[in-house]
Amino acid sequence: MAKATKTNKRPPGKKSTAKKAAAQKAMTKSIRKPRKKAARVLTPIPEKLPTNATSAVLDRLWNVVLDRRDVDPAASHSARLMSRGTPKVAQKFGEEAVECLIEAVAGNRAAFIAESADVLYHLIVLWVDGGVRPEEVWTELERREGISGITEKANRVPEDRKIP
Repeated sequence: MAKATKTNKRPPGKKSTAKKAAAQKAMTKSIRKPRKKAARVLTPIPEKLPTNATSAVLDRLWNVVLDRRDVDPAASHSARLMSRGTPKVAQKFGEEAVECLIEAVAGNRAAFIAESADVLYHLIVLWVDGGVRPEEVWTELERREGISGITEKANRVPEDRKIP
């Protein structure tokens, strides 16, 4: 009669305890290993803005959007946006803001500038749709001028604690 011999064969996919420990140790090392951050290429900021470009363009743009609010939506992109309702206007603003963020993170200066212009345009459409005048926003910015952002945020009254 043949004598049964013991073999060291394991079912497929099973590792020995020593091999499991070594694999876990290797995995732990790779998890704990800090990753290097990608180097961000910073483009220089011009020393001065062009003298012919000013923030007055925002006031002119607000007036154009205001004038187009009541025209035929087929004739004006601004009118078409506002005819779809505030949720769609806000959604479009959000989409443009995300595109701007993507270009900022990517370090693509030209696209970042173009997307910034889109964000400002869609913000103005949102203002017109919501009945907000630019002077109201400028007044709020002036109120905050010279106040630390940390202090300003700390002094805000939460919505649930405001007196009606």
